[in-house]
Amino acid sequence: MKKILIQVAFAGVLFSAIGANAQTVNSGRTTPYQATQQKDIELKHTKLKVKFDYAKQEMAGEAWITAYPYFYPSSEIALNAKSMLIQEVGLSEKGTQQKVKFTYANDLLKVDLGKAYAKNQEFTIYIKYIARPNLTTQKGSQAITDAKGLYFINSKGEEGNKATQIWTQGETESSSVWFPTIDSPNMKSSQEIYMTVPDKFVTLSNGILKSSIKESGGLRTDYWVMEKRHAPYLFFMGVGDYAVIKDKYKNLDVDYYVEKEYADVAKQIFGNTPEMMGFFSKKLNYEFPWPKYAQMTAQDYVSGAMENTTATLHSSAAQQKAGDLVDDNQWESTIAHELFHQWFGDLVTAESWSNLTVNESFANYSEYLWEEYKYGKDAADYHLANNTSYYIHSPKEFTKDLVRFNYLNREDMFDLVSYNKGGHILHMLRDYLGDDAFFAGLTDYLKSNEYGTGEAHQLRLSLEKVSGKDLNWFFNQWYFGAGHPEIKLTTGYDEAKKQAFVKINQTQNTLFQFPVQIEIITNGKSNKQKFWAEAKADNTFYISTEKKPDVINFNPAGILLCDVKESKSIAEYKTQYTYSKDYYSRWKALEFAQENANLPVAEDIITQAINDNFFRLRISAMDNITPEMLKKPSILASVEKLAQSDPKTLVQATALQALFKTKNPKYIDWFKKGMTSKSNAVKAISVVALQELEPAAIGSALQDLDLGSLSPTVMQTLIPIIIEKKIASQQKHIAQIVAFYPFIKMQDPKKGAQAEEGFNWIMDTDSPAATSEIVKLMKQAKSQIPNDPRVRELLRQTIDGGIARKQAAKQSLPNATVSLDKQVAELKTIVELYK
Repeated sequence: MKKILIQVAFAGVLFSAIGANAQTVNSGRTTPYQATQQKDIELKHTKLKVKFDYAKQEMAGEAWITAYPYFYPSSEIALNAKSMLIQEVGLSEKGTQQKVKFTYANDLLKVDLGKAYAKNQEFTIYIKYIARPNLTTQKGSQAITDAKGLYFINSKGEEGNKATQIWTQGETESSSVWFPTIDSPNMKSSQEIYMTVPDKFVTLSNGILKSSIKESGGLRTDYWVMEKRHAPYLFFMGVGDYAVIKDKYKNLDVDYYVEKEYADVAKQIFGNTPEMMGFFSKKLNYEFPWPKYAQMTAQDYVSGAMENTTATLHSSAAQQKAGDLVDDNQWESTIAHELFHQWFGDLVTAESWSNLTVNESFANYSEYLWEEYKYGKDAADYHLANNTSYYIHSPKEFTKDLVRFNYLNREDMFDLVSYNKGGHILHMLRDYLGDDAFFAGLTDYLKSNEYGTGEAHQLRLSLEKVSGKDLNWFFNQWYFGAGHPEIKLTTGYDEAKKQAFVKINQTQNTLFQFPVQIEIITNGKSNKQKFWAEAKADNTFYISTEKKPDVINFNPAGILLCDVKESKSIAEYKTQYTYSKDYYSRWKALEFAQENANLPVAEDIITQAINDNFFRLRISAMDNITPEMLKKPSILASVEKLAQSDPKTLVQATALQALFKTKNPKYIDWFKKGMTSKSNAVKAISVVALQELEPAAIGSALQDLDLGSLSPTVMQTLIPIIIEKKIASQQKHIAQIVAFYPFIKMQDPKKGAQAEEGFNWIMDTDSPAATSEIVKLMKQAKSQIPNDPRVRELLRQTIDGGIARKQAAKQSLPNATVSLDKQVAELKTIVELYK
């Protein structure tokens, strides 16, 4: 499962605007103990026959559940079956159903087997039922915003051009909305599914499509078989009018299911998948474990993506236009994330939600592994630093253990600790053990637990078995403890002893022990050494050197997950940027220079970054460049060169944005040329510039521009133009800014007023897509905002105002009443969420 997060820097700035300090939450140790599901019965096989009622948004199903007592004899099986209409229950023997006694209450189907079955003695239960997902009472969460299990999208064809689709979402325990099962991650079952659908649609499920038979009435029955066992929450069905783009990994089918308008770019989006499969298989020394791999997109999806075994489901946000893909495939890390789950999560599944780290932390870290392999260490380190910043900027996460059995709701485990922090912890573990031992340990973990379940202790034992090292100290503090080192750093040089020294003072309550690298740079030469910090408040390290170092650089590659407060001069940061080879060190130096741009030498650092070999640093350097800096001939010449000829279109766009700040009409022709670029980012900034410098040159360009991939900074500049020209086709894309207009107003009244105007415009019109986008963003934001009643109240007031405007719009838009009522209902879910 891949969560979608609002940009942390943007969200953090906004929500800090009212001075709210994020309150830490209890680690959960005083909340109820959440035991692993007790195994009275073990699943073996699940056979399903299903048919969909599009009008009622229901599914008629038949299920044959084969199971056996796990250890103790049992005369009963209890199945999760949420909001179903149970029509018939029987014990299936030799193709016939013998009726049995059963009770169904509180979403639990208890079946009397008629006798006690012994350990491993199999039986098969037959159940005829109606799945009614709209009646389910369980709620979603910040990570997975709904929990209906089975979703009918535009099933009646009443929502304009939106595709008609059916898809399922099982995680955490929602598969039992559409078929009876023991809905727990420590259960495993093989499966077969007969899906009867309209013949015009294609289907996707786990495993292999064995047959496809046309039925009367324009229907067709597809028969999917999954021979290997996997967890019920990973069972999947998808139905819709998709283009299916074929690919291969060795002899395995690799298919991409996209809406037909994206067929031409499907391989640009997903085409690295076979290479990823080969890379991960080799890295793990464990070949891809399933008979095929497919990926499907979904309208109105309730999260980012989901790793259903052999059949990953992605949000429709994965479907990017050609102009987006020229700039950057923003979904590539998600594709890697979900693929890696096929090993960590599907092959070996977390025994309980408490151990979610053995699923999600690994998938999170796979993004780093892929970036490192495909694009180099700078790209991987950039990804890691950006990823970890979400956690570092969320103090309420600091008191949560990575593995925790005490939580209020299993959905609470899908947080920045299980994902972002957990991924960084694996990076530290890899560095400590070394690549050979780390990956050999992962191989042992997979082979020891394949097609079963795992937990953090089993991971530790595999790594210890391979490396011979004791890792209890590491797991105790990073897996079964909370927080991270918060360090006050003091450095200096003892001329008499010819020693540089580094004193680290841990200021957090629980002290950590850890290895850490320290770099000293003298006369342009770098010397790195590793030291061991004991679990005590103060540690001091000494490095022999004949000359006082030009800079002492603690944790140069950012491997240690920590928060450091130190005092360096701008000259030291210049040396650090110039001679350190690590992305993390260069980024930190650039960050300091931009925050202190008035200091001498700061421009030298920014100039170096503008010309850095890594394009992300070139972009960062130009993001905050001022018109005064552009008066320097060397800086201006560099920016002009990047605008015209940088191989990365995102760099070109950022350079054009910097040049626009000069308001120099000599660049008008450059912006006109930018309007013809294949890059959406270049087109967008060209539109912004020409709107001010030569508005007549824009024409209809803004209407046709795909703004989905643009940064909030660029979007902020486009909002006034979109609103002024009332470009309805772009309403959805301004939602990411206007949804939080009250917080923008507190920091910048002018921009806040523009954002408020955009919000009101959406609320005053029949704008289902834009309204849904605001609702989605508000849901995502809940897990990332301070736990401050003032923030919640302000968001409630914002949405209440929006609801009032939607209600009023029904008077002027009588033909849109039904649509507006649906939008009001969506907005009311946010009011409830923030109570």
